[in-house]
Amino acid sequence: MIWGSLEAFLAMGGYGVYVWGSMGACFVMVFVELIMVRRRHNRILRRLTQELSANQGRE
Repeated sequence: MIWGSLEAFLAMGGYGVYVWGSMGACFVMVFVELIMVRRRHNRILRRLTQELSANQGRE
């Protein structure tokens, strides 16, 4: 489909609300997933550092 203007492209033949809404939802979910993965990674690193410190103290 070829659109003659930016407005026509954004409207997507009347389905623009659904198309852009679903695209927005996907981007939000990916962003939230990245934040969650980063927080989990940091939490695991922190826990491993604490365990390593505790094990070095015993030796």
